[in-house]
Amino acid sequence: MTTINPCHAVAARNVFDGVTVLEDHAVIVEGAHIVEVVPRGEVPASLPVMELPGDTWLAPGFIDVQVNGGGDVLLNDDPTVAAINTIAAAHRRYGTTGLMPTLISDTYEKMCTALAAAQAAAAANPGVLGIHFEGPFLSPEKPGVHDAAMFRSPEPRDLELLKGWPCGTVLVTLAPERVPTEFITALTLAGVRVSLGHSMATYGETQAALAAGLTGFTHLFNAMRPLASRDPGPIAAALEAPAAWFGMIVDGVHVAPAVLRLAVRGTGHPMLVTDAMPPVGGNKATFELYGQTITARDGRCTRADGTLAGAAIDMASCVRNTVRDLQVPLPTALCFASTEPADFLGLGTMLGRLAPGFRADMVAFEPVEIDVLETWVAGEPSAAANREHALV
Repeated sequence: MTTINPCHAVAARNVFDGVTVLEDHAVIVEGAHIVEVVPRGEVPASLPVMELPGDTWLAPGFIDVQVNGGGDVLLNDDPTVAAINTIAAAHRRYGTTGLMPTLISDTYEKMCTALAAAQAAAAANPGVLGIHFEGPFLSPEKPGVHDAAMFRSPEPRDLELLKGWPCGTVLVTLAPERVPTEFITALTLAGVRVSLGHSMATYGETQAALAAGLTGFTHLFNAMRPLASRDPGPIAAALEAPAAWFGMIVDGVHVAPAVLRLAVRGTGHPMLVTDAMPPVGGNKATFELYGQTITARDGRCTRADGTLAGAAIDMASCVRNTVRDLQVPLPTALCFASTEPADFLGLGTMLGRLAPGFRADMVAFEPVEIDVLETWVAGEPSAAANREHALV
């Protein structure tokens, strides 16, 4: 990893701090944290400055709360520290400085192993923010690519497992109609984030889950009861809930852009997710899930029967597509990729903004194609010095 002066500045033509686009500013970093954001001319002369070229933007690093795999690794197949680090490194190339490795519905034993691996990985890798269990408390009516044989009702040991990481962030996707409301309440009281997904919950059941502490909606529109004129279901509940966040996979495959353009006009908080699979940042177009071959082709990951199996998109591409296809201003799209997910995870006082006291997780990128030039995680730059777009 490239070493850098423990106190230095990074300057850019445009610095987006999570609220405002600041012209010709610099972020002063000491160690792992941001000290100050100042006009370029106010940087002390004695301080080393990394000047970003041309029209490069500097913004808070992207945060992805749903990452199944990357770098040819799938967490379900390899729930180890090494695998999680490989996944994080693969996604960092695309501006993701913090992520939640995601375990698709699996056995209790696999969940225990994955949690232990995430804990160990996070202890040494600040880019690992916790773990996301997508299942197994899901609806067999909306399995998606999950193996419905893995679905089950929660048991006391599940609650203890999910509450077992007091220092890390745990996110659970569940179908509210398949669990007792008390289970949701117990999770949220323990600091676990709860999200609705793979669910046939009614509008009323969703409202009850929100009242019990649920705050998230996993890949909104996909694998859930559809919105209908007399059956609003979870989608309407998500879009009208000002204290909830909903994930959007903006790949042009999972949801039509016109539908997402309507969604971002609601009062809920949109956040970008990739739902990424092993081909992202990898070299292989196929991988195995539950013993079946999944193929990535033309931007889609599908099972042989055509069922979508996660996604083959990265966060930088999600940001670009949000601007182009959803007609959202770039600063707003950046909030969807950083500020909103940080707030959803309860990390909004340390991540998702460039401000004094925040961790120096940053991304530098070209603002049209969102080509990532460099990233910093806890103040440390990536090994970009050996890449084509290295900054000097």
